[in-house]
Amino acid sequence: MAFTVPAAASTDVIDTLQSALARDGRVALATVVETWGSAPVPVGGQMAIAADGSFAGSVSGGCVEGEVISEAMEALDGGPPRTLAFGVEDETAWRVGLPCGGKIRVLVEPLSGNTGSAYAERLAAARSAREALVVRTRLADGDRQIVTRDKASPGSDLARRFLSGVSDVEANSDGETFVHARLPPARILIIGATHIGQVLAEFVRLSGFTPIVVDPRTAFAAEARFPGIELITDWPQDALPKLQLDPYTAVAALAHVGHIDDEALKLACRAECFYIGALGSRKNHAKRTERLLAAGLTQAEIDRIRSPIGLDLGATMPPEIALSVMAEILRHLRGTKGKGAA
Repeated sequence: MAFTVPAAASTDVIDTLQSALARDGRVALATVVETWGSAPVPVGGQMAIAADGSFAGSVSGGCVEGEVISEAMEALDGGPPRTLAFGVEDETAWRVGLPCGGKIRVLVEPLSGNTGSAYAERLAAARSAREALVVRTRLADGDRQIVTRDKASPGSDLARRFLSGVSDVEANSDGETFVHARLPPARILIIGATHIGQVLAEFVRLSGFTPIVVDPRTAFAAEARFPGIELITDWPQDALPKLQLDPYTAVAALAHVGHIDDEALKLACRAECFYIGALGSRKNHAKRTERLLAAGLTQAEIDRIRSPIGLDLGATMPPEIALSVMAEILRHLRGTKGKGAA
């Protein structure tokens, strides 16, 4: 399974949508729907603009925000949704400073009343529950359809989007529709607050993902060893159900202690985690397989575990092993040149 992490609306954008609607009864939402060249914000990047001109988020890193805010003010005054195009061949692009060679299209849509509030609340609820959504918005009039993962037929375009996170514009008989895959941010659960776990947590954070370290041994899972990292000092069998494993979660079992790693692996193998890895040699993994089979797991479930963990980089030291694990997780997350996970 491989998927990419789209540019989902930030917490500030969703919060601004809700607060502006509650205060003013209206707000504008700007979304990057297409990019070419050196556009600084990818497809799906969003910006919320309130009636007083305040905003949260970005659609270009500052290059075209002024123009977008101006158009948003017109839309909030009763205008229809509009799709704006900026590119180097357009004098507007030079005026707003779009980077050389970049082009973007931005959908600006007004949200108001009960319909706008219901949409903002739906986005907030999905964010809180780590629920994936695909939102289809017709560019001409803002007509919107929200699809949940369970409604996507296996093998369909929608099902692929729930895995890949790809968002783009489709042309059909009704005109153009922006199909926005809004996936939860990827998170990596590190089982075992070991030396490898320390380095891996930093790699995860530097890569823009969410690291969570789980280890019941409080001497290991200490703030001084993992500054700024979320630590859970419960046993994996208690911690992981509360975290609600999902298809956008990876589990790296690094404790190298059977009764800690095994409990995490039992739960991960039966969930839809996009990556499961466990530290240990092939000989150790053979013994682990026997334990997991005896615990009731099937061979197919156990075969999902990557062990020895990490890409084969010839790693020997903890930082090198952590790098190989991060590389393997990224390979499962992104795939290889769009061809899927290894």
